Amino acid sequence: MSGPGPAAWGRLRRVSAIVWIAALSLAAWLWLLLCQGFFWRTDVRLPPGDDPGVWPPVCVVVPARDEAAVLPASLPSLLAQDYPGRAEVFLVDDGSTDGTGELARALAREHGGLPLTVGSPGEPPAGWTGKLWAVRHGIGLARARGPEFLLLTDADIAHAPDSLRTLVAAAGTGGFDMVSQMARLRVESRWERLVVPAFVYFFAQLYPFRRIGRAGTATAAAAGGCVLLRAEAAERARVPDAIRQAVIDDVALARAVKGSGAASGWVSPTGWTACAPTRASTTCGGWCPAAPTPNCGTVRRCWRGRWPGSRWSTWCRRWRWWRGRPRGARRRRRPAGSPGW
Repeated sequence: MSGPGPAAWGRLRRVSAIVWIAALSLAAWLWLLLCQGFFWRTDVRLPPGDDPGVWPPVCVVVPARDEAAVLPASLPSLLAQDYPGRAEVFLVDDGSTDGTGELARALAREHGGLPLTVGSPGEPPAGWTGKLWAVRHGIGLARARGPEFLLLTDADIAHAPDSLRTLVAAAGTGGFDMVSQMARLRVESRWERLVVPAFVYFFAQLYPFRRIGRAGTATAAAAGGCVLLRAEAAERARVPDAIRQAVIDDVALARAVKGSGAASGWVSPTGWTACAPTRASTTCGGWCPAAPTPNCGTVRRCWRGRWPGSRWSTWCRRWRWWRGRPRGARRRRRPAGSPGW
């Protein structure tokens, strides 16, 4: 009796390939589902915090460069913090050309609230990014006040009135040296609704929230827009000197702090948040290497302003030109010299 012919063997090989592909796909999905810290679950929250008997002193450090467009919405939210203890805001003007420092002083005179100090660090020396040099200058000013906690936040983040109180209570109750809360990212346009959720879940896949807050794990991350850090832990971790060349400085900060033996906390970005971005900025970096202040900590639409000649920008212009044509003419080729390319 003859064995299977060449055609049968070919079909068997095709079936075997499909089975292997299906098995590998199933294994990959099972690994993501069960072995990656359950990153797809969005129920991680700040631990419930009890009000301490004595509220510790806090200094807020805000690096800012050319942020005059958003300061009227963001800075008053910091000055109006409902914090029972002593708190002070240090805004570091990182070489702005739009009057950021002067506007900050005017807003402080108009709104009152927490004391505001505006400083300028000058040009960063070799080996420092602009933002971290500004953070270093702000931390130096703050340490003269003897704070127990430092709140590192961005100039385009608007805080809820109880943001500082909630973060300090969570850090004290949970015994955390660092508590970082991701800002509620703006999702107004169609592209933002498409990109932002994917970014958040991708970030959670790289740095599962449950592993970040667990002692004894190597996973460490933070959201640069809102980081409450114990001053003693910052000094022990040599922050920001130890990460002065980091582009993704919030993750580098968390690694330095956790590597020094501190306990860190994290909150999911999906529920209520203490911080919320006020706009999509074009002055951030990290995403855009040409920007002056690297890595502002939130998702922003940098590509339009920073990559005008990129392939993405070119396809966007083509898409807008195509959408603007009459429906019946979309199948025809674009005449030579037509605008929008």
